[in-house]
Amino acid sequence: MSSLFRNVEFMTSAAKLEQCPEDAGIEIAFAGRSNAGKSSVLNTLCGQKKLARASKTPGRTRLLNFFSLDNEQFFRLVDLPGYGYAKVSHAMRADWDIMLDEYLSHRASLRMVVLIMDIRHPLQPFDLRMIHWAIDAKIAIHLTFTKADKITRGAATNTLLNSMKPYKGRPLITGQTFSSLKKSGIDTLTDRLQNLFGISQETS
Repeated sequence: MSSLFRNVEFMTSAAKLEQCPEDAGIEIAFAGRSNAGKSSVLNTLCGQKKLARASKTPGRTRLLNFFSLDNEQFFRLVDLPGYGYAKVSHAMRADWDIMLDEYLSHRASLRMVVLIMDIRHPLQPFDLRMIHWAIDAKIAIHLTFTKADKITRGAATNTLLNSMKPYKGRPLITGQTFSSLKKSGIDTLTDRLQNLFGISQETS
């Protein structure tokens, strides 16, 4: 594991844009449908079991959660609310949509979204919405197909290739498979994030 992710610390939670930390430095946000494995990816990346807590009630985490990677809080990871299976009212879902849209549209320090998808159920409507938003905003998006251990290696490779095919020729859209259980794909994800932070593997 890279030293950049060894001392990640929780900073704050925000329910609206004005509650977020100062809009300076570099942020990478993690998004995904509930049950896609977003918390597991964050915990595996940072080598902590409870950094991002996976709730027994999908969609229970309704805030933007900020984590600092360095003492100066210049590099940050942002855990966005899960979406999809949550049993919430239409009004609350609308509030989530507004909060996410404001953050994604107006956060100048946001450099990339890591989009977490269950490899067995990729490219659901929410996922496509996030991809199209990233294309329109000209922001990098890294498609991370989790739970790759649940299917064969060949099937995982085929799912990755077929899912990435529509985005061929778009350098800002990258993708990989990932398994928190097997710890596979962690080096690929780490390298991608460090590139966005402008830090090489050798100097981390």
